[in-house]
Amino acid sequence: MDSKKTILVVEDEPQLALGLKDALEFEGFRVLTCGTGREAVGLAKTERPHAVLLDLMLPDINGYQVCQEIRRSDGFVPILMLTAKSQEADKIRGLDAGADDYVTKPFSVGELVARLRAIFRRTQPRSETQTLNIGEAVVNLSAHTLQRGSTVESLSFYEVELLRLLHERVGQPVSRDEILNKIWGLEATPTNRTIDNFIVKLRRKIERSPDKPEHILTVYGFGYKLAL
Repeated sequence: MDSKKTILVVEDEPQLALGLKDALEFEGFRVLTCGTGREAVGLAKTERPHAVLLDLMLPDINGYQVCQEIRRSDGFVPILMLTAKSQEADKIRGLDAGADDYVTKPFSVGELVARLRAIFRRTQPRSETQTLNIGEAVVNLSAHTLQRGSTVESLSFYEVELLRLLHERVGQPVSRDEILNKIWGLEATPTNRTIDNFIVKLRRKIERSPDKPEHILTVYGFGYKLAL
């Protein structure tokens, strides 16, 4: 890497925090660690990390609250939530709080590094059009916002990248495997619901009737496609 990317690791288990720090530094990242939510919010503001690895269970305030606090001052930094919980509802709550993705413990450091590298590949400067029109919605890729009528909503890093990829292939089906590989840096697995959760969130923001989508369409057994 030309210059070191800074990763903020928010984890109250000292051994896990140290293990993540060692592994990520070995991969060439600069790593900051802290064990409380309040400290994490402060470091996110002062250090402006390139990504945040955020544990859900913290001794003072939980990861959902930390995520919301960080999002108030920085709508762009990718936040990956680390959680021992595997229930779908907990993951969706994390995404709704502003997290970009989640990693369920125990997880592979290799997978985590792959996700981070995929994020940084997709955040390189771009010269193409930074506004997309999808139905009644206007998506600003630079500002990470979506406007529909008088309502303006923030978009997470992964929401922007998912819309960008679908728009690049408008009208064409894009496989789940390709979406996972290009955006998350992951191999597809039968149980991976990551994409589905983001599709649900985007349909709520874009579609007039999210349960009867007109723009973000499911291609059953394959993936998704975008219709303008």
